[in-house]
Amino acid sequence: MDGADRDRKEAGFKVRTPVGEARRTLREAVPETLENEHVSVERADGRVLAQSVSAARNVPHYRRAAMDGYAVRARDTFGATARSPSVLREAEGDEVTPESAVRVHTGSELPPGADAVVMIERVEAFGDDLEVTDAVAEGENVAPVGEDVEAGQALYEAGHRLRPSDLGLLRSTGLEDVAVAARPSVAVIPTGEELVHADPEPGQVIETNGITVSRLVDRWGGDAVHREIVTDDPGALRAALEDDLECDVLVTTGGSSVGQRDLLPEVIDDLGEVLVHGVALKPGHPVALGVVEGTPVIALPGYPVACIINAVQFLRPVLAWLQGAEPAPHPTVEAELERKIPSEPGTRTFARVRLEESGDDRVAVPTRASGSGVLSSVALADGWVVVDESREGIPAGETVAVENWEPWP
Repeated sequence: MDGADRDRKEAGFKVRTPVGEARRTLREAVPETLENEHVSVERADGRVLAQSVSAARNVPHYRRAAMDGYAVRARDTFGATARSPSVLREAEGDEVTPESAVRVHTGSELPPGADAVVMIERVEAFGDDLEVTDAVAEGENVAPVGEDVEAGQALYEAGHRLRPSDLGLLRSTGLEDVAVAARPSVAVIPTGEELVHADPEPGQVIETNGITVSRLVDRWGGDAVHREIVTDDPGALRAALEDDLECDVLVTTGGSSVGQRDLLPEVIDDLGEVLVHGVALKPGHPVALGVVEGTPVIALPGYPVACIINAVQFLRPVLAWLQGAEPAPHPTVEAELERKIPSEPGTRTFARVRLEESGDDRVAVPTRASGSGVLSSVALADGWVVVDESREGIPAGETVAVENWEPWP
């Protein structure tokens, strides 16, 4: 071990940056929103609007029947009751004239001359005569022009992530394409001389972080490029980073701590600047956040659980910021904590839990595996409970919020 290695190992992480401060520091290093592009509404699911959107036309764009029945002039039904019905005739054409009615269906255009619709249940036909047993007011059972959406009405602001229901609304108002932020390109670079793709021997580990992070990138609105494994060599690591600087974000996995083979923070600092090294969260404090030639670089820890937690905390918001949005809050469910979750004050702890039903109650059961290398403790969990830095654990029996960090955004 040379002098530099000894200094690094002995120094450890004497200061760990709070999660909120680390995220703010990273936010300041993220470039402006990426360029815009136009895509068809059909292909815009999950994309972030680059410009505000207004309705191009009224919905509905015509007066329509709101239910099955007969289109009438409301004044022709005045006073109609079951005992004393109004008698109308079925019109021969499509126009409602005095004391006539036209059969309509839900969604039909209201015929000329009509101003209301009588429900089919309130009309009895006797040949060409129609007995109306219920009076209707003008406009009753009629959807006016623009009842749903008016032309020019503001629909969504820039930064809104489109959902399937949004796409239907956009198409209904006549929009065929929208301006959205480009999907950020992300190079995912696994590092570590112990990593292999298959058939590991003792001391070797199958590389899993790359595929996990790459698919998270895709789910969070980016385009991931999953690179080959890079060994723990300064020259190889430097070349790998330099080769992908055309990407919008660089993400590495492994080699981010302070051990003899944890070289990435020094390589990043040599090429650019390390902004944060060591964050007060558990598991996964040895994360490094930096920037090289204007490109954000996130060096995630190699242990799978630590890797995932830091990806959620730092990579996910970066991808949202590059698209002009803010990361959406994670869906949560409340549950009663089965047993205590310990935590170190000053450190934000992410405790993996599974959910169980107990009668009418929902119970959060902490997983017994606490190590940051036990991938199954995340993959088989239902979410995690976040213990704030200000607390020294959470006692059993307390109602907690369980975050589902893995849904589609």
